[in-house]
Amino acid sequence: METNEHYFYVLECNDGSYYGGYTIDLSRRLAQHNSGKGAKYTRVRNPVKMIYAAKYESKSEALRAEYAFKRLPRKKKEQFLSEAGEWDANSEKF
Repeated sequence: METNEHYFYVLECNDGSYYGGYTIDLSRRLAQHNSGKGAKYTRVRNPVKMIYAAKYESKSEALRAEYAFKRLPRKKKEQFLSEAGEWDANSEKF
């Protein structure tokens, strides 16, 4: 199944840490993380909250954004997130 929706997203874990990931379905992926079936990193840091998401035209672009975010030090991640705004999960908009 090919999709035109590719997302890079950031979760805030219950310990205050951030997790960046890729998905084609934000709601499903958030539910997976919170049910303990997401990434190994988030399994022990539940519940998680989606605080950022951005849509990309291709999977490779979204994965590049994820990789770049994961390489940032904590302060730069905080700066990026504060400049990006708050993600509204109900409307899937900032």
